[in-house]
Amino acid sequence: MNVQTPNPQVAIDGVRYNAEPGQRPALVDGCDTTVKLFAARCAELGPRTAHREKDLGIWKSYSWADYWNHAKWIGLGLRALGLERGQVVSILSEDRREWAYADLGIQCVGAIASGVYTTDSASQLEYLLRDSNSKFLILEDDEQLDKFLEIADQAKQVKKIIILEREGLHELDDARFMFMDELLAQGQAFERENPDLFQAEIDKSRPQDTGLLIYTSGTTGAPKGAMLSQENIIGAIEAGARALPALAQDEQLCFLPLCHILERDISIYFPLAAKATVNFAESPETVFDNMQEVSPTIFTAVPRVWEKIYSRVLVLSQEATWIGRAAFNLALKAGAKRAKFAMSAKPVPPLVAAQYALWNFLVLRNLRRMLGMDRLRRGTTGAAPISPELLKWYWSIGVPLIEGYGMTENAGLSTINTPHENKVGTVGRAVPGIGVRIAEDGEIQTNGLNSFQGYWRNNEKTAETFTKDGWLKTGDVGQLDGEGYLTITGRMKDIIITAGGKNITPAEIESRLKFSHYISDAVVIGDKRKYLSCLIMIDQENVEKFAQDTKIPFSDFASLCAAPPIVDLIRAEVEGVNKDFARVEQIKDFRLINVLLTAEDEELTATMKLKRGLVEQKHSALIEEMY
Repeated sequence: MNVQTPNPQVAIDGVRYNAEPGQRPALVDGCDTTVKLFAARCAELGPRTAHREKDLGIWKSYSWADYWNHAKWIGLGLRALGLERGQVVSILSEDRREWAYADLGIQCVGAIASGVYTTDSASQLEYLLRDSNSKFLILEDDEQLDKFLEIADQAKQVKKIIILEREGLHELDDARFMFMDELLAQGQAFERENPDLFQAEIDKSRPQDTGLLIYTSGTTGAPKGAMLSQENIIGAIEAGARALPALAQDEQLCFLPLCHILERDISIYFPLAAKATVNFAESPETVFDNMQEVSPTIFTAVPRVWEKIYSRVLVLSQEATWIGRAAFNLALKAGAKRAKFAMSAKPVPPLVAAQYALWNFLVLRNLRRMLGMDRLRRGTTGAAPISPELLKWYWSIGVPLIEGYGMTENAGLSTINTPHENKVGTVGRAVPGIGVRIAEDGEIQTNGLNSFQGYWRNNEKTAETFTKDGWLKTGDVGQLDGEGYLTITGRMKDIIITAGGKNITPAEIESRLKFSHYISDAVVIGDKRKYLSCLIMIDQENVEKFAQDTKIPFSDFASLCAAPPIVDLIRAEVEGVNKDFARVEQIKDFRLINVLLTAEDEELTATMKLKRGLVEQKHSALIEEMY
């Protein structure tokens, strides 16, 4: 595919980008839209492996040619069913290669792809389908079909439901439903009649075309549909490649929800530029096993996953022999000495390097192999704060873990640390082509080709989200230091004003609490009240291990939370955090949420963030106890 470009370009690992980052139009190998880049990559790479996925316990490879053909047949099949340019198709499925096929196939024919979290309830699905006016729904299996059947009468605008898996649905006989293999066959037939249509639709694509509709997680109020254009995605690809390039030989593991912009970038769009291979985890529950099998070279996860891996190692080390524990502790000490320099990109003194090399040979390389991190050249984390101590631990075992920042409205990327320019406690510097500034009220604002088009059918909310001079208002509060590193201190809407008139940003207090190995999440309460209190979710695995080691009896999660020694354990953690804050910012009382929450619960978003308003509402009795 030949695309002429008038702009000078630079090459990064063989891929050509605009010479000036942020230049309009954004170009990747001469392509100004994601779908043109997709066509170019598939034509170039053909038989090379694009994806791997497990089938009956065996990893199978799927080529770029497979990618192209399946995306083409899905796009043409939907076109044959009446899909028009600019209409929305929703995808309700766990991560799998068909998700990527559908995403690109929908965009290639000029339509808009919108993901739905598999943890969403039937009523949430109904809202998203209705709000987006989706004409088609692609769903995974009988479990997700049951959700749709609950609200089928309220979603009459959905013309056809395409199901990926037949298992348990062989008796399904309804003209409104069809299976993916039938859609593919329809696409093939349509292609025979219209052999040039798919490429013609790709050629029609323009940077301003809306490609994605991504609903925000809804931590406050109903989810809003953020519209991301082809230019927004290409702009994010270009910025990401300059800041943290992926390589053609890279292996990645996809397991975070593809509905979320972070995983969509990491596992669908960035690999288009890099020509990298994406491996789909079997499920979120098997991600640690799949890590060991794949040994990815780059790996992105939210802090909870990094915390879970750390907890697993901690439990294993405690169960080891005394010799094993002693060796592990000595290796960690040697690693920590090296990390102090490596994390700041400073030269490591020869003696420190030699000590690390010894313990790396004896212990740490085996630990990384056990974790599936033996080939990992970098790990990245985002979407929530992470403990500096946890970052240091990973660097100590030889895993460079760095933190970044972005949101749906700026295509998932605005700042990032790198292994060579890293300041712990910050979310890094602005990526090339993206502007970051702090407003007078402390709000973080960004500007660049990645700034979204606006909210779907909500001009009023869109206008509120941009400043008069066109900068995106993130809603986050933060600070920029003299070197351009950004620190996030909280959310504008979460600021607490106590009865005494003191303004307090709860995010920093909550983050410090969550740094404890025994605390999974926390919500600070105190608006219009005399003092601060807190609702705390304990970390089940670590607290249960503590209870077993110290012979504390419990029968279930609720009884574990009620055990006085466990309450005392959490009190000690709270008091430890209080020491670092002024008296007015200290937690005076707390209660443990004694229900084990999952992404299916209303209180949690699909990205595992507590919805402050719902938590306060559902646990109002616990809150009132504290006052």
